[in-house]
Amino acid sequence: MKSIIFSFTLLLFSLCLSAQYVSGVSVPDTSQALITDSSDISVMLANSIQAKDMRKHLSILASDEYEGRETGEKGNDMAAAYIANYFKSLDLPAIGENNSYYQKVSFNKTGWKKNSFSINGKEHKHLWDYLAFAAMNESMPYLETDEVVYMGYGIDDKNYSDYGSKDVRGKVILINEGEPYNQDSISYVTGTSEYSEWTQDIYKKLRVAKTKGAKMVLIISSNLKNFLGENRRFLINPRLQLGDGEYKTDFANHAYISTTMAKEIIGSQSKKIKRWRKKNKKRGKSKKVALNPNLILTFDKNIDVLRGNNIMGYVEGTDKKDELIVVSAHYDHLGKTGNDIYNGADDNGSGTTTVIELAQAFALAKDMGAGPRRSVLFLLVTGEEKGLLGSEYYSENPVFPIENTVANVNIDMVGRVDEKYKDNPNYIYVIGSDRLSTDLHKINEDMNQKYSQITMDYQYNSEQDPNRYYYRSDHYNFARKGIPAIFFFNGTHEDYHRITDTVDKINFEKMEKVGRHFFHTAWELANREDRIVVDGVVEEGGR
Repeated sequence: MKSIIFSFTLLLFSLCLSAQYVSGVSVPDTSQALITDSSDISVMLANSIQAKDMRKHLSILASDEYEGRETGEKGNDMAAAYIANYFKSLDLPAIGENNSYYQKVSFNKTGWKKNSFSINGKEHKHLWDYLAFAAMNESMPYLETDEVVYMGYGIDDKNYSDYGSKDVRGKVILINEGEPYNQDSISYVTGTSEYSEWTQDIYKKLRVAKTKGAKMVLIISSNLKNFLGENRRFLINPRLQLGDGEYKTDFANHAYISTTMAKEIIGSQSKKIKRWRKKNKKRGKSKKVALNPNLILTFDKNIDVLRGNNIMGYVEGTDKKDELIVVSAHYDHLGKTGNDIYNGADDNGSGTTTVIELAQAFALAKDMGAGPRRSVLFLLVTGEEKGLLGSEYYSENPVFPIENTVANVNIDMVGRVDEKYKDNPNYIYVIGSDRLSTDLHKINEDMNQKYSQITMDYQYNSEQDPNRYYYRSDHYNFARKGIPAIFFFNGTHEDYHRITDTVDKINFEKMEKVGRHFFHTAWELANREDRIVVDGVVEEGGR
């Protein structure tokens, strides 16, 4: 790997050997004096971001009264109104629908009305013998068939195909996870010992099955119990998706079934399946096997439409006003269960509070007649906890042309200190800064050395980060559009997604310091002469 040296400061990097992107720790040169003179307008404006104001905002947003701010629920609407009213108090223009601060977002709340599955008259139990995600299937009120086609691995690749000229239109097909390997453990798809994306991404198989016209795909799960455990909360609770009552998917309808259910479906054809597997391993050839169980399936969905809002605070620029910087955070959280309230003080009341404090600093600049050259949109989105939905909606329905959006600064959980830095709260994790623009990365480092001198930890920016945080916050919906995005984060802690994530545990002095740093970076992006260069590659991923 390459070590990285910046000429503008002395930096210490502990770099991860396997990473393409910076993934170590950047320690500023504290022998150089910080710029603290308030005659520097960036310092003067940043100083208006104060811990006492952050405490005031967060104590309201993360109070029990706001009931955990769950998307589509009363507390979320209350938080939206609080943010909108604050933007109004700053005299920011109402650029939303009907002369408001809102971008309206509709969600489908999807669950099972009825879900049943019988084989040869024997009923099987959902979330025990099999599982199906309502949000990933179209409604199928009733299906009865005496024909199931065993289709091997369900792969259709130039190097290996289970389909060929086989016609599966309108049929139920049975497939295995993974992909075929020969007797020397070489994949017939990749030609190496490495597995292909057909193993990594089950939805690739389901997209193919949809294009082939399959009515239903039954996926044999080798460890259904673990899979159930990992996905129970997504299966039990109705899921939210963007939509207004209708739902179409690129995936064939599907269910994951146990090996016991698979044996019942295969029945008397087990010897044919064994011969298929033996020949497949030896020659890498696939042949369909017709099975004749009696299946009766009901996958009948219920869809309720919920309404929510993204909140927009806009500061118009001067000579470069057609170009836009987006500063974002999500204001939703997990809501309540019974009497238990998930206040979400850190996640993401801290980010929400920081963004509205940055908005007041930019509004102050505008009031002074010293507003930013580029326009800045302060975007508080809903539905992040449901799958980055609010930011996805904005990225697909931007209020300002997406091609004019220069950069995104995203703030998600910045009010706590994690275990690694328990003795040094002067830090922040930085994710994504160099993935699409080396300019963005350098600007953030420059501003840190001049104004902040905070330890910048790039641990979670590594391509090998098992947490995949790069794909798990709202900046990603900008990055996937080719917009350079930088994500600031304090790491997780024992109260993450628990009812104990409360205001009394927030370090407001830390919030103030990192918030001022975010301002300096956003201010530089909004005022520099040249638009930052995009010199990275958009990466596909998923939450």
